[in-house]
Amino acid sequence: MVKASDNDIHSLFSKLPSRLVSLLTSNNYSGDLLEIILDLGRDPEARFSEETVVFTSLGATTESDIQHVVSNIGEFGDDNRAGIERTLHRISAFRNRKNRIVGLTIRVGRSVQGTIKIIEDLVVQGKSILLLGKPGVGKTTMLREVARVLADDTDKRVVVVDTSNEIAGDGDIPHPGIGRSRRMQVPTPLLQHSVMIEAVENHMPEVIIIDEIGTELETNAARTIAERGVQLIATAHGNTIDNLVLNPTLSDLIGGIQSVTLGDIEAKNRKTQKTVLERRNPPTFDILVEIQDWHQVAIHNDVSLVVDKMLLGNETAIEIRSMNQSGQINRSELLRKSPLGNRSAIKGTRPSDLYSNNYQAKPEIEMQKLTEDQHEIKKVFPYGVNKGKIEQVIKSYNLPISIVSNVDETDYILTTKNFYRRRTKLLRDAEIKGKTVYVLRRNALSQIHQFFKSLTKIKLNNKSSKDLNIVVNEMEKAVKNLNQGESYSELDPQSSYIRRIQHQIAEQYGLESSSNGVDPDRKVVLYKRPTHRKL
Repeated sequence: MVKASDNDIHSLFSKLPSRLVSLLTSNNYSGDLLEIILDLGRDPEARFSEETVVFTSLGATTESDIQHVVSNIGEFGDDNRAGIERTLHRISAFRNRKNRIVGLTIRVGRSVQGTIKIIEDLVVQGKSILLLGKPGVGKTTMLREVARVLADDTDKRVVVVDTSNEIAGDGDIPHPGIGRSRRMQVPTPLLQHSVMIEAVENHMPEVIIIDEIGTELETNAARTIAERGVQLIATAHGNTIDNLVLNPTLSDLIGGIQSVTLGDIEAKNRKTQKTVLERRNPPTFDILVEIQDWHQVAIHNDVSLVVDKMLLGNETAIEIRSMNQSGQINRSELLRKSPLGNRSAIKGTRPSDLYSNNYQAKPEIEMQKLTEDQHEIKKVFPYGVNKGKIEQVIKSYNLPISIVSNVDETDYILTTKNFYRRRTKLLRDAEIKGKTVYVLRRNALSQIHQFFKSLTKIKLNNKSSKDLNIVVNEMEKAVKNLNQGESYSELDPQSSYIRRIQHQIAEQYGLESSSNGVDPDRKVVLYKRPTHRKL
C-alpha cells in the first residue's frame, strides 16, 4: 500500500488531539489512512481503504477537540475548506445554523508517483481528458500526477487552477507533487470559471488542469479553453458517462443534447421517428476516463462517437484497463447499453430538456404524439394546466379520461412549456418513476383539445354546443388579430363539420378562408380580403 511521506503525516498528526494521535500511531493505522472524522458528541472515526474504524475507547468528540484542530490549521475559505501549509491534507468543516463548527472531515493528501501509468499514453497525446469518478476514488491524486508528468517529463507549460488548494496544497508555495507546474489559486469557488479564462489569457499555458468542474459557468469556460487549442485535463463527479448525459449542467462537456425534427425523407432514411436526439456541439473533451478504483479505469477514446451512439440507443464499446501489483496493464473491451434505450426517438416526452439548460421549444414538436404501441389512457395529472379547461374538453367529447390529484396514480402528466422548463422536483421525480410527460405550448383549450385527440385516437367531431362555443371564441380571436395587422391566422385542426362552420363565420366577417392540410390535421386559414383603391 502506498503511504504518505513521514513528514506529511507527522504534519497532520501534530494538528490532531494527542489522545487520537497516540491511538493511531500505536496501532500503526497511518499506512492506508484516507480520512479522519470528528463530529461533536460522537466517537472519532478513521476511514481506511478497506475498512472504517470507530474509536469508542476515546469517548465522544468534544468542542475542545474540534477547536484544537481549528486553531492549528489555516483559515477556512468560502468553501469551508482549510489546509496545512506545504502539505496536501484537507480539512472540511460542518457548521450549525449559527455558523459554529460542529464537525470536521480531515482528508489525508498524498502525492503518489505512478498513479497515471495506466493512462499515461493518453495524457501525453495532447488531447483533452475528463476524469470521472465518485468522491474518494483518487481523481485529485491522479490529476496531481498528470500535472507533474506533463510539466517535468514532457516539458510543457502547465497551469493548475487550484480552487481549494487541494491539488498543490495550502500556502503560497506549491507542493512538489505537481513538479514544475504553475499554480493559480482561486479567491472563492464562485470565481473558478474566471480564473480558468485568466490562466489562458495571461500565462500562455499549453495545458490547463482543473479539479471538479460542476457549474454551468465552469463548463462554458472549459469549452472556451478547449476552443483556443489548449489541452484541458479536468475532473467531475459521476460514475460513468451516462451520468453526464443525464446531467443538465455537465452535459455540455460532452457536446450537449438537443432534440431535432427531421424531414420525412431524412426520417425514412434513418429509420427513426421525426423527432430525435442529437449532439449539439463538438465535445469539450476528446477522451473520457471513468475511474472505477485505484487500479482500474474504463476509457472512452472518442467521446463524440460514444455520445452519438448513445443517442441512437446503440451499444458502445469501452476499453477496460486494469493494473496488477507488478505494474502490468491488462486491456479488455466491454459493450455497454445506452442509458437512453430507444428514447432517442421521442415518444411523448422531451428528453432534450433532461440534458440541457438551454431549452428552446420547437413549434413542430411541442405536441408529442402517442405511438401505436401505447394503450388507452384513463388517468391524467394536470400540472400548470387549467383543470377547468381539461374538464370542459373531456365533457364535450365524453372522453374515458379521469383527472387525478396524486402524481403516483397517474398514467400521464400534462404540463406547459413554461412549467416544464423550471424542472421542478415533482417533474424530475415523476420522470425517474417512468411517468410520461406531455408538454403543451400554452395553457389553451386548443392545445388541450389536440392533446386528447392524439391521446385517445378519437375523432373529436362531436357537434355539441360547447364545441361550437370553442370554435366561435377561436374565430373571434383570429378576427381580432387580423384587424390588428396580421396577414393571416391559422385555426386549430378540426373535423369537416367544424371547418364548414368556420368558413361560414369567415364569410360573415368579410374574410377569405381556405382549408389546408390533410386529415386529421386539416385546418382553416383566414385572410383579409384585398382592398382596391382607385388612383
